[in-house]
Amino acid sequence: MEDLKDLLPVEAVRLDVRAADWREAIGVAGRLMVETGATTDEYTREMVANVEENGPYIVIAPGVAFAHSRPSPAVLSTGMSWVRLAEPVEFGHESNDPVTLVVALAAQDSAAHTSAMGSLARLLGDPGTAAALAAAPTPEALHAVLAGERPEDGPEKSGPVTTSEPSEPRAGSLHKILTVCGNGVGTSLFLKNTLEQVLDRWGWSRFVTVEATDTISAKGKASEAVALLTSREIARTLGDVGRPVKVVQDFTSTAEVDAVLRDTYDV
Repeated sequence: MEDLKDLLPVEAVRLDVRAADWREAIGVAGRLMVETGATTDEYTREMVANVEENGPYIVIAPGVAFAHSRPSPAVLSTGMSWVRLAEPVEFGHESNDPVTLVVALAAQDSAAHTSAMGSLARLLGDPGTAAALAAAPTPEALHAVLAGERPEDGPEKSGPVTTSEPSEPRAGSLHKILTVCGNGVGTSLFLKNTLEQVLDRWGWSRFVTVEATDTISAKGKASEAVALLTSREIARTLGDVGRPVKVVQDFTSTAEVDAVLRDTYDV
Protein backbone atom coordinates (compact mmCIF):
# COMPACT_ATOMS: atom_id res chain seq x y z
CA MET A 1 0.00 0.00 0.00
CA GLU A 2 1.28 3.48 -0.85
CA ASP A 3 0.90 6.46 1.47
CA LEU A 4 -0.79 9.70 0.51
CA LYS A 5 2.51 11.58 0.54
CA ASP A 6 3.96 9.06 -1.92
CA LEU A 7 1.06 9.31 -4.37
CA LEU A 8 0.83 13.11 -4.14
CA PRO A 9 4.26 14.71 -4.63
CA VAL A 10 4.66 18.38 -3.80
CA GLU A 11 5.18 19.05 -7.53
CA ALA A 12 1.57 17.95 -8.10
CA VAL A 13 0.16 20.63 -5.80
CA ARG A 14 -1.03 24.01 -7.12
CA LEU A 15 -2.63 26.70 -4.99
CA ASP A 16 -4.89 29.65 -5.85
CA VAL A 17 -5.37 28.59 -9.47
CA ARG A 18 -7.90 30.41 -11.62
CA ALA A 19 -10.24 28.29 -13.73
CA ALA A 20 -13.15 29.46 -15.86
CA ASP A 21 -15.26 26.33 -15.29
CA TRP A 22 -15.16 22.73 -14.04
CA ARG A 23 -13.59 21.41 -17.24
CA GLU A 24 -10.70 23.82 -16.93
CA ALA A 25 -10.31 22.97 -13.22
CA ILE A 26 -10.07 19.25 -14.03
CA GLY A 27 -7.71 20.13 -16.87
CA VAL A 28 -5.28 21.79 -14.44
CA ALA A 29 -5.38 18.75 -12.15
CA GLY A 30 -4.82 16.46 -15.12
CA ARG A 31 -1.84 18.41 -16.44
CA LEU A 32 -0.15 18.14 -13.05
CA MET A 33 -0.37 14.34 -13.23
CA VAL A 34 1.04 14.47 -16.76
CA GLU A 35 3.93 16.65 -15.57
CA THR A 36 4.72 14.25 -12.71
CA GLY A 37 4.67 11.21 -15.00
CA ALA A 38 1.49 9.55 -13.69
CA THR A 39 -0.66 9.90 -16.83
CA THR A 40 -0.88 11.00 -20.42
CA ASP A 41 -3.11 13.81 -21.68
CA GLU A 42 -5.72 11.22 -22.64
CA TYR A 43 -6.47 10.52 -18.98
CA THR A 44 -7.45 14.17 -18.46
CA ARG A 45 -9.97 13.79 -21.27
CA GLU A 46 -11.23 10.60 -19.63
CA MET A 47 -11.79 12.42 -16.32
CA VAL A 48 -13.83 15.10 -18.07
CA ALA A 49 -15.80 12.45 -19.99
CA ASN A 50 -16.58 10.68 -16.70
CA VAL A 51 -18.41 13.76 -15.41
CA GLU A 52 -20.14 14.29 -18.74
CA GLU A 53 -21.38 10.69 -18.66
CA ASN A 54 -22.18 10.20 -14.96
CA GLY A 55 -22.84 13.73 -13.72
CA PRO A 56 -21.10 15.67 -10.93
CA TYR A 57 -21.04 12.77 -8.44
CA ILE A 58 -17.31 13.42 -8.02
CA VAL A 59 -18.17 16.45 -5.84
CA ILE A 60 -17.94 14.33 -2.70
CA ALA A 61 -18.25 17.05 -0.05
CA PRO A 62 -19.06 20.76 0.12
CA GLY A 63 -16.45 22.49 -2.02
CA VAL A 64 -14.48 19.31 -2.82
CA ALA A 65 -14.32 17.46 -6.15
CA PHE A 66 -12.48 14.15 -6.51
CA ALA A 67 -11.71 13.84 -10.22
CA HIS A 68 -10.88 10.41 -11.62
CA SER A 69 -11.73 7.82 -14.24
CA ARG A 70 -11.28 4.09 -14.73
CA PRO A 71 -7.83 2.48 -14.92
CA SER A 72 -6.72 2.69 -18.54
CA PRO A 73 -3.59 2.68 -20.73
CA ALA A 74 -3.46 6.45 -20.14
CA VAL A 75 -2.45 5.76 -16.51
CA LEU A 76 1.32 5.23 -16.39
CA SER A 77 1.52 4.92 -12.59
CA THR A 78 -0.86 5.46 -9.71
CA GLY A 79 -0.72 9.10 -8.69
CA MET A 80 -2.65 12.16 -7.54
CA SER A 81 -2.75 15.94 -7.88
CA TRP A 82 -4.19 18.74 -5.72
CA VAL A 83 -5.60 22.01 -7.07
CA ARG A 84 -6.91 24.73 -4.76
CA LEU A 85 -8.87 27.29 -6.76
CA ALA A 86 -8.61 31.04 -6.32
CA GLU A 87 -12.33 31.38 -7.09
CA PRO A 88 -14.92 28.61 -6.72
CA VAL A 89 -16.50 27.03 -9.81
CA GLU A 90 -19.81 25.26 -10.34
CA PHE A 91 -19.80 21.56 -11.19
CA GLY A 92 -23.59 21.25 -11.21
CA HIS A 93 -23.92 19.38 -7.92
CA GLU A 94 -27.22 19.90 -6.10
CA SER A 95 -25.81 20.36 -2.59
CA ASN A 96 -21.97 20.52 -2.65
CA ASP A 97 -21.31 23.32 -5.18
CA PRO A 98 -19.36 25.52 -5.62
CA VAL A 99 -16.00 23.74 -5.67
CA THR A 100 -12.78 25.27 -4.32
CA LEU A 101 -10.64 22.09 -4.19
CA VAL A 102 -10.05 19.55 -6.96
CA VAL A 103 -8.16 16.41 -5.99
CA ALA A 104 -7.42 14.13 -8.94
CA LEU A 105 -6.58 10.41 -8.86
CA ALA A 106 -5.13 8.16 -11.54
CA ALA A 107 -5.22 4.50 -10.46
CA GLN A 108 -3.66 1.50 -12.17
CA ASP A 109 -5.94 -0.79 -10.15
CA SER A 110 -8.41 -0.67 -7.27
CA ALA A 111 -6.04 -1.85 -4.53
CA ALA A 112 -2.76 0.08 -4.50
CA HIS A 113 -4.22 3.37 -3.30
CA THR A 114 -6.68 2.09 -0.66
CA SER A 115 -4.52 3.25 2.25
CA ALA A 116 -4.07 6.70 0.70
CA MET A 117 -7.84 7.07 0.25
CA GLY A 118 -8.34 6.25 3.93
CA SER A 119 -5.80 8.89 4.93
CA LEU A 120 -7.37 11.50 2.67
CA ALA A 121 -10.87 10.75 3.97
CA ARG A 122 -9.70 11.24 7.57
CA LEU A 123 -7.81 14.45 6.75
CA LEU A 124 -10.71 16.10 4.92
CA GLY A 125 -13.18 14.87 7.54
CA ASP A 126 -11.36 16.62 10.38
CA PRO A 127 -12.30 20.33 10.56
CA GLY A 128 -8.94 21.43 11.98
CA THR A 129 -6.93 19.69 9.29
CA ALA A 130 -9.29 20.82 6.54
CA ALA A 131 -8.83 24.41 7.72
CA ALA A 132 -5.05 24.00 7.75
CA LEU A 133 -5.13 22.65 4.19
CA ALA A 134 -7.32 25.55 3.05
CA ALA A 135 -4.96 28.09 4.65
CA ALA A 136 -1.62 26.54 3.61
CA PRO A 137 0.41 29.34 1.95
CA THR A 138 2.64 27.14 -0.21
CA PRO A 139 2.58 23.66 -1.79
CA GLU A 140 5.32 22.65 0.62
CA ALA A 141 3.27 23.74 3.64
CA LEU A 142 0.21 21.90 2.35
CA HIS A 143 2.25 18.76 1.68
CA ALA A 144 3.53 18.89 5.25
CA VAL A 145 -0.07 18.84 6.52
CA LEU A 146 -0.85 15.90 4.25
CA ALA A 147 2.24 14.09 5.54
CA GLY A 148 0.93 14.23 9.10
CA GLU A 149 2.07 17.59 10.45
CA ARG A 150 -1.48 18.63 11.32
CA PRO A 151 -3.57 19.90 14.21
CA GLU A 152 -5.08 17.63 16.84
CA ASP A 153 -8.27 15.96 15.66
CA GLY A 154 -11.29 18.20 16.14
CA PRO A 155 -14.96 17.34 16.29
CA GLU A 156 -16.58 15.51 13.42
CA LYS A 157 -17.99 17.45 10.52
CA SER A 158 -21.35 19.00 11.21
CA GLY A 159 -24.38 16.77 11.21
CA PRO A 160 -26.54 14.76 13.56
CA VAL A 161 -24.45 12.78 16.03
CA THR A 162 -25.84 10.19 18.39
CA THR A 163 -23.62 9.50 21.38
CA SER A 164 -24.88 5.99 22.20
CA GLU A 165 -23.73 3.24 19.88
CA PRO A 166 -26.15 0.51 18.79
CA SER A 167 -25.97 -3.01 20.11
CA GLU A 168 -24.47 -5.71 17.93
CA PRO A 169 -26.58 -7.09 15.09
CA ARG A 170 -28.14 -10.49 15.40
CA ALA A 171 -25.58 -13.00 16.70
CA GLY A 172 -23.72 -14.78 13.92
CA SER A 173 -25.13 -12.57 11.19
CA LEU A 174 -22.78 -11.25 8.52
CA HIS A 175 -23.70 -8.33 6.29
CA LYS A 176 -22.32 -6.61 3.21
CA ILE A 177 -22.74 -2.97 2.21
CA LEU A 178 -21.74 -1.72 -1.23
CA THR A 179 -20.35 1.76 -1.79
CA VAL A 180 -20.83 2.69 -5.43
CA CYS A 181 -19.39 5.18 -7.91
CA GLY A 182 -19.07 5.35 -11.66
CA ASN A 183 -15.71 3.58 -11.80
CA GLY A 184 -15.24 1.74 -8.49
CA VAL A 185 -11.75 3.11 -7.79
CA GLY A 186 -12.28 6.67 -6.54
CA THR A 187 -15.26 8.10 -4.72
CA SER A 188 -16.58 4.65 -3.79
CA LEU A 189 -13.31 3.93 -1.98
CA PHE A 190 -13.54 7.30 -0.28
CA LEU A 191 -17.03 6.52 1.00
CA LYS A 192 -15.94 2.99 1.97
CA ASN A 193 -13.27 4.38 4.26
CA THR A 194 -15.66 6.82 5.94
CA LEU A 195 -18.21 4.03 6.45
CA GLU A 196 -15.55 1.75 7.92
CA GLN A 197 -14.61 4.45 10.43
CA VAL A 198 -18.22 4.48 11.66
CA LEU A 199 -18.40 0.67 11.79
CA ASP A 200 -15.15 0.58 13.78
CA ARG A 201 -16.59 3.05 16.30
CA TRP A 202 -19.77 1.01 16.61
CA GLY A 203 -17.80 -2.21 17.07
CA TRP A 204 -19.56 -3.69 14.03
CA SER A 205 -16.55 -4.23 11.74
CA ARG A 206 -16.58 -7.98 12.34
CA PHE A 207 -20.22 -8.19 11.31
CA VAL A 208 -20.31 -5.89 8.26
CA THR A 209 -18.01 -5.95 5.25
CA VAL A 210 -17.84 -2.99 2.90
CA GLU A 211 -17.07 -3.37 -0.80
CA ALA A 212 -16.36 -0.47 -3.16
CA THR A 213 -17.61 -1.08 -6.66
CA ASP A 214 -18.80 0.53 -9.90
CA THR A 215 -22.35 0.96 -11.15
CA ILE A 216 -22.34 -2.00 -13.54
CA SER A 217 -20.91 -4.43 -11.01
CA ALA A 218 -23.18 -3.08 -8.26
CA LYS A 219 -26.29 -4.16 -10.16
CA GLY A 220 -25.00 -7.73 -10.27
CA LYS A 221 -23.88 -7.73 -6.62
CA ALA A 222 -26.87 -5.91 -5.11
CA SER A 223 -28.60 -9.13 -4.03
CA GLU A 224 -25.62 -9.89 -1.74
CA ALA A 225 -25.93 -6.58 0.12
CA VAL A 226 -28.19 -5.16 2.81
CA ALA A 227 -27.83 -1.70 1.25
CA LEU A 228 -25.93 0.35 -1.30
CA LEU A 229 -24.47 3.75 -0.34
CA THR A 230 -23.73 6.27 -3.07
CA SER A 231 -24.25 9.79 -4.39
CA ARG A 232 -27.59 11.11 -5.64
CA GLU A 233 -26.39 11.05 -9.26
CA ILE A 234 -25.23 7.43 -9.10
CA ALA A 235 -28.41 6.43 -7.26
CA ARG A 236 -30.37 7.67 -10.26
CA THR A 237 -28.15 5.64 -12.58
CA LEU A 238 -28.60 2.49 -10.48
CA GLY A 239 -32.39 2.72 -10.34
CA ASP A 240 -34.21 -0.16 -8.62
CA VAL A 241 -31.70 -2.89 -7.75
CA GLY A 242 -33.88 -4.75 -5.26
CA ARG A 243 -32.02 -3.42 -2.23
CA PRO A 244 -32.15 -0.05 -0.43
CA VAL A 245 -30.00 2.60 -2.12
CA LYS A 246 -28.96 5.23 0.42
CA VAL A 247 -27.77 8.67 -0.69
CA VAL A 248 -24.80 10.29 1.07
CA GLN A 249 -24.13 13.94 0.24
CA ASP A 250 -20.85 14.48 2.13
CA PHE A 251 -18.51 11.51 1.73
CA THR A 252 -16.13 12.96 4.34
CA SER A 253 -18.74 13.25 7.11
CA THR A 254 -18.79 10.39 9.61
CA ALA A 255 -21.80 12.12 11.20
CA GLU A 256 -23.85 11.85 8.02
CA VAL A 257 -22.73 8.28 7.33
CA ASP A 258 -23.58 7.39 10.95
CA ALA A 259 -27.12 8.69 10.39
CA VAL A 260 -27.48 6.79 7.11
CA LEU A 261 -26.25 3.58 8.75
CA ARG A 262 -28.70 3.99 11.65
CA ASP A 263 -31.53 4.46 9.16
CA THR A 264 -30.40 1.34 7.27
CA TYR A 265 -30.51 -0.81 10.40
CA ASP A 266 -33.35 1.09 12.09
CA VAL A 267 -31.30 1.72 15.26
